[in-house]
Order: sequence, then C-alpha cells, then structure tokens
Amino acid sequence: MTSHAPVKDDGGGGQFTILYFASAGSYTAKQVETLPAPLPLSKLFATLEARYEGIGASVLDHSLVTVNLTYVEMPGDDESEAVIIQDGDEVAIIPPVSSG
Repeated sequence: MTSHAPVKDDGGGGQFTILYFASAGSYTAKQVETLPAPLPLSKLFATLEARYEGIGASVLDHSLVTVNLTYVEMPGDDESEAVIIQDGDEVAIIPPVSSG
C-alpha cells in the first residue's frame, strides 16, 4: 500500500499569519489571525480596513509593518507594488508605542 502526502493547491489556497501588536491588537481584539495568501502588500491595509472598519486611520496609518521579520515600505511606495505576501509568511503590524 502506498501512502500519499496531501497535495498543496497552488491555486491561491494558502494562508499567511498576521500578528497584531499594541493598539492593533486592542483594535482587532486579536493578537494573531490568518488571512488568505497570496496577497499583494499594496492591498494589505485595504483588506484589514474591510475586516475592521476604521483601523486605517486609527492604527495602520501610524504603524510599521514587517514581513518575515523584515520591515517593508507600505502602499504609496514603489516597493510595495512588487511585494507579494506568500503562503506561510508572517506579517506583523507594529503601532508606535509610548512609554512613560
């Protein structure tokens, strides 16, 4: 009897993990979730805005973003058009943090 490993669907059925830090986690009421991949980086904020109305102005417009622990430039920058978030990637939303 031959055992077969599951075949991965390359038709866009993957997922990436998104981590929410500080106020991003407060806004979404989540620290982590998965979203469908692939996703152009230039569509990340619009995708999150559709899920969490108002998050753009409240959190995202002031946040840094990493993909696989590397800081990336966000929409409006030429580089963001070329970056595609892939299956298995880890994205982090990092709002500014104040200390006292």
